[in-house]
Amino acid sequence: MTVLVTGGAGYIGSHMVHALLDAGERVAVLDNLATGFDWAVARGALLVIGDAGNQQLVATLIAKHRVDAIIHFAGSVVVADSVVDPLGYYRNNSVNSRALIETAVKEGVRHFVFSSTCAVYGNPERVPAREEDATVPTSPYGSSKLMTEIMLRDAAAAHGLRHAILRYFNVAGADPLGRTGQSTKKATHLVKVSVEAALGLRPKVDVFGTDYPTPDGTCIRDYIHVSDLVRAHSDALTYLRRGANPSR
Repeated sequence: MTVLVTGGAGYIGSHMVHALLDAGERVAVLDNLATGFDWAVARGALLVIGDAGNQQLVATLIAKHRVDAIIHFAGSVVVADSVVDPLGYYRNNSVNSRALIETAVKEGVRHFVFSSTCAVYGNPERVPAREEDATVPTSPYGSSKLMTEIMLRDAAAAHGLRHAILRYFNVAGADPLGRTGQSTKKATHLVKVSVEAALGLRPKVDVFGTDYPTPDGTCIRDYIHVSDLVRAHSDALTYLRRGANPSR
């Protein structure tokens, strides 16, 4: 059996592929390389260049490589860009995810792990937010991810697809063995931008926001290490394979 990782050439996805291979899994990666890199895909994983919404391609991959699980990272992730191009985000995140879920159901994939986002909460009424808090996204990015969650939940109820959804906040860090790291085309996340500035790849780091309730007015962010995040995805897949079916 094989695990299909969409977006497996990207930052988080490439770390996921290494973790799966380390655990002895067979892995296929589907990525259009819009923001990922072919060199970031671990040796031992099959890389197929294409879109998660290409149903014929995905169906062929599932059948040929006996895919029993999908871990879905592929998508657009910049909140500001989603405001400028909402329809592009709904197409890439929601429409392509709908096609992927439909293909998974038709081809008999048993397990589906969706990499969602804290943006589905919008501006939570309490911090830290809890899993059961209201989902009121304030950006097309958050809405596009929440739409995918709803489609996955409903499709799973109708067709028995075991699924898990992970909502997480800011991700940082790199593989401790140095096999992949924080490279992203046109990076916008603070840690990646700071690393690029330190390496001389950009002239400066812009800091936005001066009116937060902190001593210097700048915001405070919580981070999860990418290795811990991919471990959470691995644990979710293991949980599903044991017969459980959590909704989030």
